[in-house]
This record gives sequence, structure tokens and C-alpha cells, in this order.
Amino acid sequence: MSSLRAFSIRAMTKVAMGCLAILLLAFPTMAQRNSGEYILLLASGSLCDPSDSSSCPATVKADQGDSYEMSGAGTFDAQNKSVKVAGTFTHKSPNGNLLETGVWLASELVRFDSYGAAPGALPSKGGMFGRAPFALKRPPMPPSSTPTGGLAVFRIRLLPTQGLSKDAVLQVNSALGDVPSERSVEGIRLALEKNGPEFSEEVSGRVMFLLMRPKVSAPDKTAQRGIAPASTETPSN
Repeated sequence: MSSLRAFSIRAMTKVAMGCLAILLLAFPTMAQRNSGEYILLLASGSLCDPSDSSSCPATVKADQGDSYEMSGAGTFDAQNKSVKVAGTFTHKSPNGNLLETGVWLASELVRFDSYGAAPGALPSKGGMFGRAPFALKRPPMPPSSTPTGGLAVFRIRLLPTQGLSKDAVLQVNSALGDVPSERSVEGIRLALEKNGPEFSEEVSGRVMFLLMRPKVSAPDKTAQRGIAPASTETPSN
């Protein structure tokens, strides 16, 4: 790989992670617009338990034995299909050797199936987003959110620090709420496009969707007291 190509990929990675940091800090204000907007936590933030290595990152394996470890976060709208989700990934060989690492960006929300709310599932402690060298400190959870189970399918682009980018389909399953029996395993699945391998064995990782309550405008106190607003018309002589 040329030095210019390597520099471009590193620069793109830094830009992506910078955008992700801004996205995380904007959670409390971004996701209060309509009833179809969700926050996605994929093996990151409050879901990560230092005493439980299976909580983060989310790991998925292919039949051949190699694996992807992924973390991520962002927002998406289930109604208009807009999406702002990104994260980090590590690709390992069957014997655990590092093959590639980098960032991923979601380009499209294909679909989202909600399993319903699970109010008692929200963790209270904060944590880190991602893994070294891409780890970022995460702000507290927005107070106006409700943990929700569901299955989201995204089209994503994998941007490794070295090598060519790849397009893939990422399936994220949160086993909360009224979970169908065939979707009882929490985790991720990944399918690389252009006849690439499928990673369909969910190994570990916590996933959660947070439904954001719509922002409600404060009622007019004057109208509540039954006082008519003052007239702005000029009296006639």
C-alpha cells in the first residue's frame, strides 16, 4: 500500500471517530423529535461491564472460524429510515490473530422490528465506547429514553486502517420485550456483500435500543387560567 493511501485511510478513520464522538455527545438533544426515533447501543457505553468480558465487544463467527468484534452507537428513525450510526471493528483469524481493524459507518436502515419496551433494563453506570485504540468516553444516558428490544438491519461500510473498504449487512438483535422464539439470542450477524462470507454465530455482546419520547411543548399558562389574550386591535374613534 502506498504511503498516500495509508495516510488517507488513517485520516478518514480519525474523521469518522470524531464525528462519532460528536454524535455521542449530542444524544440528549438529537433524539427527542418524534415517536419513531431510537438510540442504538451496540456493545458500548453503559452496556459494558468490566467484570463481564462477554458484554463488550459484540462478537460473531463464521463457519470457517474467523470472527468480527464490533462496538457502535448512534441514532436512527424507524419511520423515515434516516440513520446516524457508526462504530469500530476488529477482524480475527480462527486462531485469534488480528487480520484488520478500523471503523464502520451505517449507510442505510433496511428495517427495524420492535419487540416492545423493557423499562427495567437500562443500566445505570457509564463506560467506554469501543476498544483501544478507538475507545471514547461516553456521556450519561438521556433521561427521556425507554429500553426497547428489537431487530435492526443496516447496510454498512467497513473502513479498515489498511486495505480496501467493504460493504456489508449488519443485523443487530436486542432480546428484550416480547421476543420471538427464533430471535431469542442477543447479538449481531454480519454478511459481507459481493459473495463474501457470512458471520452468523452470535458469540457475545450486549445490544440495546432506546426509544426516545417525543418532546412535548409546555402548555400556555394564560390559556390554562382561562384568561383571554389582550387584543392588539386599535380602537376606532
